[in-house]
Amino acid sequence: MSRIRVLVGTRKGGFILTSDGKRRDWQIDGPHFGGWEVYHLNGSPADPDRIYAAQYTEWHGQVMQRSSDGGKTWEPVGNEFAFTGDAGVHKDYDGTKIPFKFKRVWHVEPSADDPDLAFAGVQDSALFRTTDGGKSWEEMDGLRTHPTHEDWAPGGGGMCLHTILIDPANTQRMYVAISAAGVLRTDDGGASWSIHNKGLSAPYLAEDEPEAGYCVHNLAMHPSRPDTVFMQKHWGVYRSDDAGGQWINVGATLPSDFGFPIKVNANEPETIYVVPIKSDTEHYPPDGRLRVYRSRTGGNEWEELSKGLPEKDTYVDVLRDAMAVDAMDPCGIYFGTTGGHVFVSADGGDTWDAIVSSLPSVASVEVQTIP
Repeated sequence: MSRIRVLVGTRKGGFILTSDGKRRDWQIDGPHFGGWEVYHLNGSPADPDRIYAAQYTEWHGQVMQRSSDGGKTWEPVGNEFAFTGDAGVHKDYDGTKIPFKFKRVWHVEPSADDPDLAFAGVQDSALFRTTDGGKSWEEMDGLRTHPTHEDWAPGGGGMCLHTILIDPANTQRMYVAISAAGVLRTDDGGASWSIHNKGLSAPYLAEDEPEAGYCVHNLAMHPSRPDTVFMQKHWGVYRSDDAGGQWINVGATLPSDFGFPIKVNANEPETIYVVPIKSDTEHYPPDGRLRVYRSRTGGNEWEELSKGLPEKDTYVDVLRDAMAVDAMDPCGIYFGTTGGHVFVSADGGDTWDAIVSSLPSVASVEVQTIP
């Protein structure tokens, strides 16, 4: 029977949670890099022993770590993230122009078939690539120099490239999401990029339907349908059936369409999950009741999933990278909260159990299925 490894990044280190395929009994290992913020911990689909960790402190800055033995040991790898050529400028919060400046890695996306190939989304918004297992990183500068870049601006957490989706049927196609710019797509391996924000609304922007400036929180797609992309936005849950050409809002019947993560069931391409929070200023569940919402119809109808989740007085958030699915049948759904909980559903969301309830604030949750 396959094993499950859940990789959890927190504000005070990384944790590795393991179980068999029944997903009932769990072993907890950590903290790795205790005291450091591990904003993203992610494993390679091509090699279950390869894990990347993006750790950070304001004092020491960014450090990339790599494990080649499933998290037993770690080594610091390449940490030179330098923009190519002139850094250029973007908007600040008040609209003034300021230079792009590297601060930290937000997201690491390993290749599905090459353990030495991985991509890193960073703040300020740029995309980097390694072909040697993290020893060196080069900027894919066709993205940061997109003609709209001077209109990109920080979201609430800074100006970050936080989501990377690679089309498994055509690895030359990739989607990224930037807060706050929107969705960009490449069809030539990153040499050139097109912006895909048509149909999005942004009442917080001065201009009506601008080309860029949208605060997209997360993207998801099923490998069998790479042209269908789902989005959780700063107000709004959206769907595109033409590879981002046009977006439609499918979140109108949710109790709140504000949230951060969105995921697709591994076995059901039309089944998606979101975790609504009250508003952009009140980052906690409506009525203090932690709930996951599931749509089996690609967003047309939604159902509340609550069995096993806290019924009251729960004022936590679920961040954009803090939800994941496994490849088992039935599909397992996982999420972590800023209150230190990590929950699992081994039946596609019908019932939930807490794996652990006392970790530091959870920033990311990823899953590896280990043969």
